[in-house]
Amino acid sequence: MRWCKIFASFVVTGIMLTALMGCGQSPEEKVTELSYSVFFPPTHIQCQTAEAWAAEIGRRTNGRVKITIYPGGTLTNAPQCYEGVVSGVSDIGMSCFAYTRGRFPLLEGLDLPLGYPNGMVATKVATEMTHKYQPAEVNDVHVLYVHAHGPGILATRKPVRQLEDLAGMKVRATGLSSKIVQSLGGTPLAMSQGETYESLQKGVVEATFCPIETLKGWKQGEVITHVTETSVIGYTTAMFVVMNKSVWEGLSPELQKVFTDVSSEFVGKHGQAWDQADREGAAFIEELQREVITLDAAEQQRWQAAVQPVLDEYVKAAAEKGLPGQQFLDDLRAAIAKHSEATGQ
Repeated sequence: MRWCKIFASFVVTGIMLTALMGCGQSPEEKVTELSYSVFFPPTHIQCQTAEAWAAEIGRRTNGRVKITIYPGGTLTNAPQCYEGVVSGVSDIGMSCFAYTRGRFPLLEGLDLPLGYPNGMVATKVATEMTHKYQPAEVNDVHVLYVHAHGPGILATRKPVRQLEDLAGMKVRATGLSSKIVQSLGGTPLAMSQGETYESLQKGVVEATFCPIETLKGWKQGEVITHVTETSVIGYTTAMFVVMNKSVWEGLSPELQKVFTDVSSEFVGKHGQAWDQADREGAAFIEELQREVITLDAAEQQRWQAAVQPVLDEYVKAAAEKGLPGQQFLDDLRAAIAKHSEATGQ
């Protein structure tokens, strides 16, 4: 009987020790909570793709990383997002390089009017070039990946069938797309996508350069009447997904690998999301019975010639800053051709 009591005592003690050990987590088992500022509204497919990315991080870390998304610029607005990550207002951020013009002098080249065929190609090229060059302008964060929309088109409140129709027209544009508007004879006005609907509605601007998905994703198709298909000078807008550098360095190598692996996989998912959104945007425009204008071959050549100075100016400005603008541009063209061929474009 005495031995039974002693044995039972050992069993109870063992159970208690096991329970206590289970309650005390090792540092790697503690939950790391991170904030993620996203400028897209929660209904936008890119915000939803960001949510899927965050969920996958959580799944692969067995819940050891919990990422809370703040959509629609509720934590930091679109132009402040990058600096918000640098200063620690958010741990992770997604916004456009173009929203802080001049801040990213080499990576501005990603947005040049080079005839991007779709979002998948633009996204793969943008990530590849950013990782290849690793420019000093993004050294104050850890770049997880970059994605980019399909070719920018011109959506207007009156028809644009030739260059002359753009003369003096007030066009919403950001970053390098502002210079594209100028080269085409228009007057660019910088504003975020969130401001554009009301500006079009009130006539503050008469047109917007944007991927066609924007006309549904941000409802701007409701306040325009025509779309001019300008993919021959298709620019993109590259969007960063970056993490605060100190936060990144504080993660264990195991967790860093999870972030790297998942981010690599989501490059393609964001590209697919952009292309899906473009298809939905085109369908939305058709449903609204907006006229889509196609430029003939001669007019396309005129538009290409008109934007050539934008490319030349980029190369010159980069050289003045000691940056390899011409090499970056050459590599961009080669990467677009490579990925276009791979996707059958």
